[in-house]
Parts: sequence; structure tokens; C-alpha cells
Amino acid sequence: MNIVRRLYCRAFQFAFKAAIPILPYRDPKEMASVDEVPHLLHKLGRNSVLLVTDKPLRWAQVTQRLEDELKKAGIKCAVFDLVEPNPTIKNVEAARRVYIRNNCKAIIGFGGGSSIDCAKAVGARLAYPKRSIDQMKGILKIWRRIPPLIAIPTTAGTGSEVTVASIITDSEKKHKYAMNSFPLIPKYNVLDPRVTYTLPPSLTATTGMDALTHAVEAYIGRSTTKKTRALAREAVKLIFANVETAYKDGRNHEARENMLHASNRAGLAFSISYVGYVHAVAHSLGGQYGIAHGLANAVLLPIVLEDYGPCVYGKLSELAAAAGIADEGASEEHNAVKFIKAVRDMNKRMGIPEKLKGIDRKDIPVMAGHADREANPLYPVPKLMDAKELERFYYMAADWSEE
Repeated sequence: MNIVRRLYCRAFQFAFKAAIPILPYRDPKEMASVDEVPHLLHKLGRNSVLLVTDKPLRWAQVTQRLEDELKKAGIKCAVFDLVEPNPTIKNVEAARRVYIRNNCKAIIGFGGGSSIDCAKAVGARLAYPKRSIDQMKGILKIWRRIPPLIAIPTTAGTGSEVTVASIITDSEKKHKYAMNSFPLIPKYNVLDPRVTYTLPPSLTATTGMDALTHAVEAYIGRSTTKKTRALAREAVKLIFANVETAYKDGRNHEARENMLHASNRAGLAFSISYVGYVHAVAHSLGGQYGIAHGLANAVLLPIVLEDYGPCVYGKLSELAAAAGIADEGASEEHNAVKFIKAVRDMNKRMGIPEKLKGIDRKDIPVMAGHADREANPLYPVPKLMDAKELERFYYMAADWSEE
């Protein structure tokens, strides 16, 4: 990256970090069970709600308990259950029409980050009926209040239930839009381990590594605060102690609960301190090929951390200590390298591949351009890179063994 752009990026990031104390960050009010939702809606005076979710969750009857409780409480529940793994603009517009047609007064995002992000975007479109998703992408484009939003995560990974971000895919342009605005933070979230019991082992693994990526990128960036560093360390500790247990035994209540709280803490950390190039590259892969975000993050995390080199050794050594794997008295480099290896080993034990299939060489410059525009100047990464420099991560992550 040339010196002028480098200076601009760092000045932009410094200004944002300086503004953190006065920006309207807030923590959603937390509930422990979906059974509490009808009482909350009555308290808010909302007798009609839109439930945004996906078909697999409804087929598995994961949403049924909530739907039954809403019905018993006399609250009308309109359902949009067509959210795709990478939610699209079409999903958002279709869900918005269901909301309007049924005269809904609140929104529930029930599912992984896809459903919750879709619910956020529906809220944004309701607040700005004359603006498209494209016009609201970027930073602080949304200022109007959205309808009350309740987030119920069924995966322990995205942290979308606490963040300012909503990631929506334009399926025609094969590009992901990131909207980052404070009204998108859900007012309420429900951390109920019971709704995560049916999450398949593979998704338990990749969403867990997604949460780890949030915590790590928030911690190694240059916009950390005392609060976000503590949240990230706590998330890393919980993930290392629980993700493999949840992967092996999906009905282990304690592990599921701890992973929900890990994801929550990591989400709070990166919502303030932001993420980095792992996410930017992963988003471009999701937009181009539909690669699941957690999977892309899991594969890219050790690759990018290794590439950063000495500039992250100190902070990775601290995270190794938080994870309980640091060797006392060893150098920062030793423990940083050990942390990266531990991530790779954890991926392997949970069946996550080292590389990603389906990456086409001719698409790499375009995807790297998308990643560059997403990350720079916003993400306070340890080491700045431009599109050309980011291209190497696609090559390093690509599995071309069958060519």
C-alpha cells in the first residue's frame, strides 16, 4: 500500500478510535429463554410480530416452541422462513413485504447470523422505505429507529445479536454489502442453549471458529479498549474450553451455553474494535461463491495470522495465555506460533479443511478489490495491505488439488 493511502487509513482509524467514548454503542438486554419473548412483546405493546428464520429450522421444529408461546399469548406471528445461508437483497425485500402485509409491529430474527442479519436489514428498509440496501451500505448511513428487534441466535458464532453490522448479498452482482449503523443493534437478545441443540457438528465447528475469529481480530487490531480486550480474552478462553465438547456432544447444555456467551462476548468486542482482513476476504468469497462465512473464516484465520508475522506476536501470546496453552517463560514468538498451530489443530480435529475448493483464479483480482474496499480504511488491522497484497490469501486458501 502506498504511503499516502496508508496515512489516510491510519488517520481514519485513529479518528474512529478517539470517537469510541461518545458513539452510541449499547448492549442489548439479555434474556435466557424464548419463553420470555411473549411477555416482553406485551410489555412493549406489540401484538403482531414478523419471525425471520430459515426452512431447516422450521422443519426441525426449533422455532415451534416460540410460535406456540406467541399463539397462547394472543400475539399474531407472521413468518418469513426463506432466508438463505448468505441472505440476499431479495430475501430482505420479500420479508419486508410480509411485515407490511401483516401489519407487524416488531421483528424477531431467529437463527444464525443469516436470519438475524436479514431481520436487521428488514428493519433498515422499513425505516428508509425509499432507500435501497446499496444506498445504506457502509458506515453510519442508518440513523432512524427501526422496529423493536429481538435476536435469538441458534448458532454460537456470528455475534450478530449484539453488533452494529448486517451483511447482505447482492446475488446478481455476487457481492456482499456490509451495513454498519447503531440502530441495527438489536434491542433484545435471547441466549437459550436449547435452541442450539440441533445444530449439526459441522456448523457447530465453523460457527465456533467464526466466534474465535471475531475475538482474535478484535484483539489484535489497533482500536482496542480495555473493555474489548477483556471481552475478547474471555471469548477465547470459553471457545478453547467448550467448542470441541459442543462439536462432539450437541446436547451438552453447559458447553452450548458457554459457546453462546463466547459468541456474545466476541460480538461485543468486534462491534467496537472491528475485525480485519480475515473477514474482508471471507465476505468476498461468500459473495462470489456462497462459501459459508464461518468455514471461510476458519480456513483463513491461521493463514492471515501467520502472514502478519512479528507485529502480532505480543497479542497472540496474550491470547495463548487466555486459552491456557502458553508456555510459561517462553518468548512471545513461541507462544504466538503455538496459538496459530492450536487453531489449525482444532480445525483439523473438528473436520474443517485446511483449504477451500471452488476458487477460480480469474476471480481473485475482483474479490481482492472487494476485500480492499471493505477493509480499508475502516478495519484497524495490525498491518495494512492493498488489493494486490490481499490476493495472496486467496491463493494460499485455495484447494486446486483436483485440477
